[in-house]
Amino acid sequence: MEVQVPDFHTARVLVCGDVMLDRYWHGPTSRISPEAPVPVVKIHDSENRAGGAGNVALNIACLGASTQLLGITGKDDNGQQLQSLLQQAGVECHFLQHPHHPTITKLRIISRQQQLIRLDFEEAFHATDLTSLYNDFDQQVANAGVVILSDYGKGSLSNPQRLIESAQRAGVPVLVDPKGTDFERYRGATLITPNLSEFEAVVGSCPDDDTLVAKGQALLQEYDLEAVLVTRSEKGMTLIRKDQTPFHLPTRAREVYDVTGAGDTVISVLAASLAAGASMEHATALANTGAGVVVGKLGTATVTTEELRSELRSESHQGAGVFAEDALAQLVEEARRRGEKLVMTNGCFDIIHPGHVQYLKEAKALGDRLLVAVNTDESVARLKGPTRPINPLDHRMAVLAGLESVDWVVPFGEDTPERLICRLLPDVLVKGGDYTIEQIAGGKCVQQNGGDVIVLSFKDNCSTTAIVKRIQNAED
Repeated sequence: MEVQVPDFHTARVLVCGDVMLDRYWHGPTSRISPEAPVPVVKIHDSENRAGGAGNVALNIACLGASTQLLGITGKDDNGQQLQSLLQQAGVECHFLQHPHHPTITKLRIISRQQQLIRLDFEEAFHATDLTSLYNDFDQQVANAGVVILSDYGKGSLSNPQRLIESAQRAGVPVLVDPKGTDFERYRGATLITPNLSEFEAVVGSCPDDDTLVAKGQALLQEYDLEAVLVTRSEKGMTLIRKDQTPFHLPTRAREVYDVTGAGDTVISVLAASLAAGASMEHATALANTGAGVVVGKLGTATVTTEELRSELRSESHQGAGVFAEDALAQLVEEARRRGEKLVMTNGCFDIIHPGHVQYLKEAKALGDRLLVAVNTDESVARLKGPTRPINPLDHRMAVLAGLESVDWVVPFGEDTPERLICRLLPDVLVKGGDYTIEQIAGGKCVQQNGGDVIVLSFKDNCSTTAIVKRIQNAED
């Protein structure tokens, strides 16, 4: 599945939930305190960031989407700092200011890129009169493309049903980042995004994918949900929808600095993508990519549109190159689980010429991954004669692997690639020239598996044989 970044400027997302101020104090530590066995940190820098639902809204605004945020703060300096941070980033804030409770604040002490301790300053807002917040929500929801309820259990979402019903009346989908084990609170939501531990706390242990999917389907029925997206740490994420094939996305291997706020990024990118017109699968894939970016950053962090594009470009070339057959079969299976469409072609590719380049470019356009099977030297000699190939197998495969349109290259030693094709079963089998579909090796296997067989024409006046003859004539 080829994923494109949508135009987020067309998206409007309304976020409601628990907002907080994240503070970071940075400094070096080189000794242990004489008063207690703890490190001494000499603070030389500090910064404030939006946390909780504020970080969700900030992530959306950083993508370029229109963002409105509803929540509760104290009537204090921290609340003003939080609102100022968000407004400077383009978030439209509608805060209910509590006169007696402080703004929820979390202070982290950081040294050498490591968090040493976190101090929380908070009093939950559970007893707060939320009437004005509900009224603001009712006014804003009509103009929203998607609603996010970001629940951290601090009281801003003490009655999420009231908000879900309001969004339903307005015909706006609701995405929920849940808290706790009472999912009845989120009945009727479009989608919820629990992590695996939160999901298992509600449905029970899920030792394998089949169990997770079965229990996810049961959860959808029980709480009248349309979908659940389970984030699974190193196992990626799984999207489960009613009566549809589950969509598994593996995580992308990278160095993890801090998982703080990764869940915020997932639901932010998901919501902004849906509001911009992306399908649920594409929005989920973008959310997975965004999460992979932010875990490589320290603290609550955001992802930009350019970072998404850059990461997608990197992902599209991940694992590209020359592979042995068994290793390639595993890559193909992983691509299928990601929903990617596999295109396969084959040939000698003795001397790469413009006809090959154009042909492979057209083949790649038929799917997401292009696999090229290449005849070994012995196979080429049997087909073309003892003077061929001109270039040995490793050279031919290296040139093919270097083309932008080619993802995977694999050698085969038989006269035809039929056995290999029938093992890998691509979604599209492509051959260039004047073949009929019936003449194409492996075509029958592909068609019986529901795939397509396509014949593409080569560029005129381009062939390896003609090039060889011109070289020979020049030498004569």
